[in-house]
Amino acid sequence: MNPFKKTAIEALFASLALLCFAGCRGKPPLASAPPPTVQVANVTQADVPIYHEWVGTLDGLVNATIRAQVSGYLIAQDYHEGDTIKKGDRLFEIDPRPFQAALDQASGQLAQAEAQYGKAELDVKRDTPLVKDRAISQEELDNAIQADLEAKAAVLSAKAQVEAAQLNLDFTKIVSPIDGIAGIATAQIGDLVGPTTGELATVSTIDPIKAYYDVTEQAYINFTNRFPNENERSEHLKQLDVQLILADGTLYSHGGHISAPDRQIGTTTGAIRVEAVFPNPDHTLRPGQFIRARVKFETKHGALMVPQQAVSELQGTYQVAVVDANKIVHIQPVRVGERNGDLWIIESGLAPGQQVVVEGLQKIRDGLTVNPTNNH
Repeated sequence: MNPFKKTAIEALFASLALLCFAGCRGKPPLASAPPPTVQVANVTQADVPIYHEWVGTLDGLVNATIRAQVSGYLIAQDYHEGDTIKKGDRLFEIDPRPFQAALDQASGQLAQAEAQYGKAELDVKRDTPLVKDRAISQEELDNAIQADLEAKAAVLSAKAQVEAAQLNLDFTKIVSPIDGIAGIATAQIGDLVGPTTGELATVSTIDPIKAYYDVTEQAYINFTNRFPNENERSEHLKQLDVQLILADGTLYSHGGHISAPDRQIGTTTGAIRVEAVFPNPDHTLRPGQFIRARVKFETKHGALMVPQQAVSELQGTYQVAVVDANKIVHIQPVRVGERNGDLWIIESGLAPGQQVVVEGLQKIRDGLTVNPTNNH
């Protein structure tokens, strides 16, 4: 090789090496990423009341459907719809004239029957001594006695007719059979009403008021397993505190009690219907309202709790991310229990005072070092 060419190549390589060395010295070494910041909460321990909630509806304690018991034309409505009324208050009136005429006719027939009965009694009294004197035959006396009995029966029948006519006349004044709130009338003045024309209105007793809600079959089985003795179970049901949560989320101010569970599990719902009773002195609750019935079943003592957002579910199992004293994350499986507000009771897998991640779960993995902040 030409010595001049060799010298040029060596010089070129030396220049490239110098440039590479200079460029490499100009770049600082890559810095490691800082640990991600996550928000943590302490595992707390307290005595916690255990509540169960079910969706239900309200209904009147008694709902009396008002119907006409005789046929006729409505001539008056004697109540204001929505008013509080008392038992015996008049609600509607049916034209009484045909029924008054029927009563008058029945009363006349009763008077005739009583007159005939009086004559028959006199005949028997007159004929009885005549038979002894053989002034008349025994057959004539027997006929007089028979006529007396028939006249007496006719009087009883006529009295029954009068009572029936009086009852029908009374039925033209339609009254409330209970205390309560009168609903909107479904019939109008001038309508021809009768026993087969349907309801005229409804009156409901709403103080107290009933709530109906459906308890799942599994919850019922759990309850019977806890109280296998029927008397003990019935006594515990009476002592349960039932609360109402209204549609806007507010808690009703008066507590109630369970009055009765239904006799059977619904074949289509798989649930048992429960009836509870609540005081309603201000009539703020009305039949038909949707509610949530909340029942306190027990108090769990020393329960461990974490915020619900700290618990992750994966294929039917639950886990939390625990941050230890060295700020290292450990994914810990747990067994969860009941929920209490925004907290979840942990049956096993955690200890009091541990810290669990509540925000930033998507940033972490098992064994990762983190920067925990505690805002709880």
